[in-house]
Amino acid sequence: MIEGEKIQLRARIESDVPVLHAELQDDVVGRSRSDSRPWRPISPGTADSPYAVNGLPPEVVVFSVVETRTRELAGAASMWGIDTHNRLAHLGIGLRPAYRGRGLGTDVVRALCHYGFVVRGLHRIQLETLADNTGMITAATRAGFRVEGTLRRAAWVYGSFLDEVVLGLLAEEWTP
Repeated sequence: MIEGEKIQLRARIESDVPVLHAELQDDVVGRSRSDSRPWRPISPGTADSPYAVNGLPPEVVVFSVVETRTRELAGAASMWGIDTHNRLAHLGIGLRPAYRGRGLGTDVVRALCHYGFVVRGLHRIQLETLADNTGMITAATRAGFRVEGTLRRAAWVYGSFLDEVVLGLLAEEWTP
């Protein structure tokens, strides 16, 4: 388990899947904003659920986010595109609606950085988010990430092209 100040990252368990699926996958607009693939209906009990716990390739690591104070499931976090040769990866988080706005996002990003830099020995972690996702941009910059650029109108999201922001953090810039 990876400990933050307000959260813990732990292995995803089967009982997490229906909760995450109902609150994150079944939110069509929200899921469309957080995934580059088009939304489609997926049954929660199938292996196709983005929150399923089995069958993930080795370059993907998923966690469940637990709020330390309440011991409740607060969301999901992942590290994907893990490249062991170049020692880099991408990260992503998704908090359940009731857990947003509590400062958990920054703590989740910091905990993922600890996992990436300390446990995995990565050199670089990056994330991409929509330019209007101030919550994620704030969480990432508070954790030490730098805005590296804007990809103009690069994301097709629910009927419109939107800008994406790329943020990056190098191991030597990270402060635990």
